[in-house]
Amino acid sequence: MDTVTEQRRESGPPRTEAARTSRGFRTDIQALRAIAVLAVVVNHLWPGSLTGGYVGVDVFFVISGFLISSHLDREIVATGRVRLGRFYARRIRRLLPAAFLVLAFSLVAAYFLLPYPRWEAIAQESFASATYWENWLLAAKSVDYSAADAAASLVQHYWSLSVEEQFYLVWPLLLLGLFLVRRRSAQLIGIAVVGVGSLAFSVYYTQASPSEAYFVTPVRVWEFALGAIVALAGARLGLPRIAAGLASFAGLAMIIGSAAGYDHHTPFPGSLALVPTVGTALVIIAGQRPGRQWHTVVTASWPVQFVGNISYSLYLWHWPLILLAPFALKDVLRAGTLPTPYVFAVLGAALLLAFGSKYLVEDRGMALTRHTGATFTAMIAGLVAVSTVAYGLAWTYDRLVVQAEREVEVTAQRTVSCHGAQARIPANECREPFGPARVVDMGPANKYYENAPECRALDDYMVGSKKTTLVCDFSRGARSPEVVWLVGDSHAQQWQGPMFDLARERRWVLKLSYLGGCPFADIEFSGYHGPAPETNTRPCMEWTAKMADVIADDSPSAVVVSFYAREEFADDGTDRSQTEQYRAGLEPFWKKWTDAGARVAVLSDPPLNAEVRALDCASLNADDPAACAVDRRVAQPPDPLSEVASTSRNPEVSFVDLTNYFCDKRRCYTVVGNVVVYYDANHLNLEFSRSMKPMIGRALDR
Repeated sequence: MDTVTEQRRESGPPRTEAARTSRGFRTDIQALRAIAVLAVVVNHLWPGSLTGGYVGVDVFFVISGFLISSHLDREIVATGRVRLGRFYARRIRRLLPAAFLVLAFSLVAAYFLLPYPRWEAIAQESFASATYWENWLLAAKSVDYSAADAAASLVQHYWSLSVEEQFYLVWPLLLLGLFLVRRRSAQLIGIAVVGVGSLAFSVYYTQASPSEAYFVTPVRVWEFALGAIVALAGARLGLPRIAAGLASFAGLAMIIGSAAGYDHHTPFPGSLALVPTVGTALVIIAGQRPGRQWHTVVTASWPVQFVGNISYSLYLWHWPLILLAPFALKDVLRAGTLPTPYVFAVLGAALLLAFGSKYLVEDRGMALTRHTGATFTAMIAGLVAVSTVAYGLAWTYDRLVVQAEREVEVTAQRTVSCHGAQARIPANECREPFGPARVVDMGPANKYYENAPECRALDDYMVGSKKTTLVCDFSRGARSPEVVWLVGDSHAQQWQGPMFDLARERRWVLKLSYLGGCPFADIEFSGYHGPAPETNTRPCMEWTAKMADVIADDSPSAVVVSFYAREEFADDGTDRSQTEQYRAGLEPFWKKWTDAGARVAVLSDPPLNAEVRALDCASLNADDPAACAVDRRVAQPPDPLSEVASTSRNPEVSFVDLTNYFCDKRRCYTVVGNVVVYYDANHLNLEFSRSMKPMIGRALDR
């Protein structure tokens, strides 16, 4: 990540462009860069060891605000203007050569190492990263529930670079406008107003839409503004020696403490981002005082300064290497995760590449040309080159998608007794029910959420902008067709493939109603995967109450229920177990439907996948999928929904336990009947779910 200032000292050649300010080279700022990048890298390499390492990004943002504002302020004070073309050209020479190199490497490596279904996202995000709007693309994807469990992209870490570039684009213009005021106090007030407004929006948006809030630029502007205020306040923030020592100690403690104490459940950025950002500002303010500080012996040491110097390149290289390593080493590794020695090898490779990239690409890029026009021409050439490679990868992806869809169509037309889940039926006498899959790469043909052409969405039951309910008419004009509902969250949606097949065969009117991450029960819902703000949970509870009445009023012949209760938590303030809270919230709904004449069939949730094994395990162990098998008790822990359904006293409620189609008596598998079981982290491959049509059909006939 770039935190470079353009200041050149008058008294000699520049030592580095990483941390130069009006009082010369700042080893403390270079050390902050080292701390920030190491926090991010350690968080990615060992996610459980530094759970809040993502705050390193916020440290970088404050440093950027400080350094860039320092440079721009000096130029404006000295000349009354900013040479914008020259400013942006220097940013291009500093940032783009290394950024384009890593993008090109990632695109080529994806083609040779990664499964083709990942290529589309990598191609798309590489173009977005090259043009610095990756953060907005990820924000848009973050609210797509169906894409929430998709594998990470090789270039998604460019989102923070996109935020910085957008800052660089606008900030000089803002400072120029404030300079017209002339008075320093008014300039500081102007920046403070911008910062406070951004912070307020950050607090609000982190509560209202936490997934989007992490990526969008307005919620981060205040962090740059904080650094800018420190820069423009300058000598006014000078501290006595003891106070400076205490400030730097407190600041470092705030950064390290938040990196160690925060985790993925922490509502972030919001107000909690104040801890690492104010900590960063305190360290910078303390360093305004000339002379050595208590931490200088460490922070000015060669290893710390070296990491700070290569921090931008290290940030670029580490992430794609982490994702590529399991695929590059799959012939020597039998598991889907990297053992500790290999993790250190990835870190070593990242450091080596970062060193080479810094001195052979970053520094050479700065020295290639001082001509602004030539710099912009080179930028366009690099962008065209990256875009061309990205387009080639996307084009190849499209060809493979068409081929895969044809293969799935051919398979669907055949009746094979040992195909998919049917390999677990004892009467079929399948010799190798857990042998290798024909296709291990899950592409668009395997999407569990693909709707049938007979379906139309209704506008009456929306939650926000999301249409939750569809009517799929397979009756072919029958006078009184049987009406069946399939309800729940995405774990109900993953069963729509076999339900479509049954509906087409039996001429049903099939009605679907889903809300991602929302349990279909009358409970005090506290959050999906962990605590969530009421703005997220309240719409879910209101929707389920409404839809329970809608279903009852429809008098269907059957209601099929499934949802991810294991990760959708109830909290009514009592000490009752999840099962008992769910029982109180499910039985009334089910009674309401059975009183209206419906049979209720509750489908057991499939065994866990990414929670108990590497997400790419099936692909990495294509020849030996049994290497991905997990103990049945681990893969299929108690589930509140299943426990309530299996013990319900309502005679019209049946529990459909499908576990034996995924597992034998000891273990649960990722490949059954030569078909990969899972599409993503916790949803079924469409091909596999459709292989269970006969089992679901028999359960509904009871």
